[in-house]
Amino acid sequence: MKLRRVLFSLLTFSALVSAQQGWWMREPIRWVQTNLRETDSTLDPKRLIAQMVEYRANVLHFSMGGIVAHYHPKVPFHYASPYLPPGKDLVGEVIALAHAHGIRLVGRFDLSKTQKPVYDAHPEWFFRKANGEPVVYNGLYSTCINGGYYRDHALKILAEALERYEVDGLFFNMFGNQSRDYSGNFVGYCHCDNCKRLYRQLYGKDLPEKEDEQYRQFMFRCSREVSAEIGKLIRSKRPNAGYFNYIQEDTDGIMSESNTAVNRPLPLWPYSASDNVNRARNSEPDKMSVNLNMQFIDYDWRFATVPQREITLRAWQNLAHGGALTLAVNGTFDHEDRQAIEAARPIFRWAAEHEQYYAGQQSAARVLLLGRPASTGRSYSQASYRGLFRFLSEEHIPFAVADSLKWLGSREFDLVIASDWAPPELARYLEAGGRLLIASPRPPEIPAPRVLATHSGTRGYFRIRDRELFPSLRLTNLVMLDGDYTEVEASGAPPLTYVPPSMIGPPEKIHVDMKDTDKTGLVWFASGRAAWLPWDVGGLYYRHSLPAHAGVLRGVIDRLLPERQLRTNAHPLVEITFMRQGSRHLLHFVNLTGHSQTGYFDPLPLAQIRVEIAGLFRSARAVSKGTDLRVERQGRYAVFVLPSLGDYELVELQ
Repeated sequence: MKLRRVLFSLLTFSALVSAQQGWWMREPIRWVQTNLRETDSTLDPKRLIAQMVEYRANVLHFSMGGIVAHYHPKVPFHYASPYLPPGKDLVGEVIALAHAHGIRLVGRFDLSKTQKPVYDAHPEWFFRKANGEPVVYNGLYSTCINGGYYRDHALKILAEALERYEVDGLFFNMFGNQSRDYSGNFVGYCHCDNCKRLYRQLYGKDLPEKEDEQYRQFMFRCSREVSAEIGKLIRSKRPNAGYFNYIQEDTDGIMSESNTAVNRPLPLWPYSASDNVNRARNSEPDKMSVNLNMQFIDYDWRFATVPQREITLRAWQNLAHGGALTLAVNGTFDHEDRQAIEAARPIFRWAAEHEQYYAGQQSAARVLLLGRPASTGRSYSQASYRGLFRFLSEEHIPFAVADSLKWLGSREFDLVIASDWAPPELARYLEAGGRLLIASPRPPEIPAPRVLATHSGTRGYFRIRDRELFPSLRLTNLVMLDGDYTEVEASGAPPLTYVPPSMIGPPEKIHVDMKDTDKTGLVWFASGRAAWLPWDVGGLYYRHSLPAHAGVLRGVIDRLLPERQLRTNAHPLVEITFMRQGSRHLLHFVNLTGHSQTGYFDPLPLAQIRVEIAGLFRSARAVSKGTDLRVERQGRYAVFVLPSLGDYELVELQ
């Protein structure tokens, strides 16, 4: 009887938690964003919703207001599209039709800019350059996050929309003060009277001439204050509606983008969607990740589509990490370039046909990679993080990414990896028996070996001394070093030793003056449960992909993590994610072999992928093939073979 009461209580609690979750956490999401132009105010709502139904999308991200309203507002200083016919309520018609077909609607607002009459009436609401001039782009004036437009009038605009329309959520684009315009021109930082006053109140001094960490903290704080007020308004007017923003505080869903730009520095990042969704879902597990799969190549070419296989790769990655399936297009489905729309269509249909697998997923990974620290405004090496992210994916080590420390005390990990951020709270994790790898010249903020010196921008080597630790580097004596190196105090024989720069030419003179040192490139501490590589091995691997850097990481991780959660013969460019969903577990296989530099092509078909996964699994089913896979037990591992892999496969484990 007591056990029955306990079980009943647990079930009741589970049902209560489920009831408290918003639709964005309970339901599978197939999200299409239509970034409407003002000329699209004449679109046919019946045609748009019919296209959504045929596409099997179930969330429409629809432009509502802000810069242009697709309804006729009554609140002053909010303007309807000049193409919207008198008396026509496009937003109302679309919402009614969407709901009639079981499609949720998330309204899009952009409060960052508005028209000249608003500026003329209230110049104090607007962004001011250092010279006092406003920021104007295509006739629109940029508002300031600390001005009366964002802090007061925008809430009136939103209140009218929320009271008038039964939206399922609201999204906000370009939130806060932007230091660059759409053309990439640097407009600087706001010097309006409100910013000056608030900054002096907080810090007791004038605004800095150039952005620094304190100013970034100031902008972070101000934008979060406004974001919180918008969240309160949405929940008071529409308690069942979601709040979506690029800010993760106070929101229900964390927005991000997988996008491109013609001048973006190489190498390109083919893990964009995986990175965004993995980080969002594990940093804030109670919030949904909506990573927008952007169709266009760059702002100047909104109707030029990225390669179709780039679209499909992002789509599979979104699903594989537990996020929403998305597609974002400029305009409507009747697009000038339909390649992205047609590329994503079969994936939307697949996700609809198998939607039971794409709600409520959580990472089952036992390794954590710390991402960019949230809510700090401090600098951070993206290259270091990306190099480690890529290495873990290529090694098929299931891992979660978090840019917060909310996991401490609530979720266990076998290993935590810090690329450029080892905060003091990690000391508690180590004291509890955790294992830690730090890969950065930046000293950790936890008790660690004493720093002796820092060598900046050095171009030397590390000599391999411990052959047993690095078995994959049997043909290598020297490992490239390019960047900062922090010399630390160590006891015992160093496994890697620093070789400082020496002569590089002419050929007759190269490295004839090379000198070895006993300065270590790897130090162990916390009774061998923590390792510090005090140089940027992750950044070097990201830029150069040298097997030597991968070998160093592999050796250290194998020492810290002698039994991996997953073992496989899969190609390094097969991304494997390990997720749990209720009583079952899911393995997603995403084939990246079609990616080459700036090209995205059909992935190579692969066969006979052997998988050993830790756990008491008795069955495995390849969902797309509809076939059961034979499972064998080998110690603590369940072993099966995936016969073939195209672009994607999902294996259900029970």
